[in-house]
Amino acid sequence: MTTTVSSSSPLPNPDSTPASDSDSSHNRDRGDDTECNILALVGGGPDPQYPPNKVMIWDDHQSRCIGELSFRSEVRSVRLRRDRIVVVLEQKIFVYNFVDLKLLHQIETIANPKGLCGVSQGGGSMVLVCPGLQKGQVRIEHYGSKRTKFVMAHDSRIACFALTQDGSLLATASSKGTLVRIFNTVDGSLRQEVRRGADRAEIYSLAFSSNAEWLAVSSDKGTVHVFGLKVNSGSHVKDTPRIASDVTRPSSPSSSLSLLKGVLPKYFSSEWSVAQFRLVEGTQYIVAFGHQKNTVVILGMDGSFYRCQFDPVNGGEMSQLEYHNCLRPPSVF
Repeated sequence: MTTTVSSSSPLPNPDSTPASDSDSSHNRDRGDDTECNILALVGGGPDPQYPPNKVMIWDDHQSRCIGELSFRSEVRSVRLRRDRIVVVLEQKIFVYNFVDLKLLHQIETIANPKGLCGVSQGGGSMVLVCPGLQKGQVRIEHYGSKRTKFVMAHDSRIACFALTQDGSLLATASSKGTLVRIFNTVDGSLRQEVRRGADRAEIYSLAFSSNAEWLAVSSDKGTVHVFGLKVNSGSHVKDTPRIASDVTRPSSPSSSLSLLKGVLPKYFSSEWSVAQFRLVEGTQYIVAFGHQKNTVVILGMDGSFYRCQFDPVNGGEMSQLEYHNCLRPPSVF
């Protein structure tokens, strides 16, 4: 597949101008003074301004396009970080150097219409996760050690996944949407399995908290779940349950019949969510953790914005702290 690259000027130094398509406040967490001003734009909708097979690199400080990448087929998604630009097509992924748009790596995948791909956002070498070449398989690329790991995560096709910021843990969900599995990306081992529910669902998003203590899940069932994790983020993943330094919290609840694990069906020994927040079914929601402790941010395709707080000790229903809808102007009295 041929790729056309053009740049109207040298791209900004990634050490001074970070880029992230997943978290516009990424460098505020790191204490930097710069802003995330680099965007990757792809045409879409009934009347796109840009062709759907092009990635336009936009500098919001200069208010102009500073480079572009062209492909023979439609771009499904783009992932950005300080040093790399990752472009996802239906069955191929391209990894470029941020500064000069030099092609560094090509990856072939199974059909990937959703453009599933994840990249670590920490300061170390990039970890990339994408679908493999088989149904239910994920591919993990460790660019620092130049290692590739394949993991058979599910029997059904992969529907959604997420990485911790440092890329050490991976959460996956299949098209069934009942179970979420957490893997160690270094050796591919399964570290934990949690249950969203018993009936099928479409998982819309997965998100780790910044310290990998919690995992949030949203689906078409209209409920956001928060699970307590038993594994540490970092190169050495531990089996022992994690306890926060300033609060004692339970792990995700298990069925009271869990003692009969191995005798009764697996459902009865499942780990369930610690906290939940109910939303309107049918709307697609994306979930993330907020800057304030034990808060969750939810953004809906209907323009809705929620900020909620969960109790890390008692769990249960989350409390709503804030709500806005950017597509519906406030009532005028």
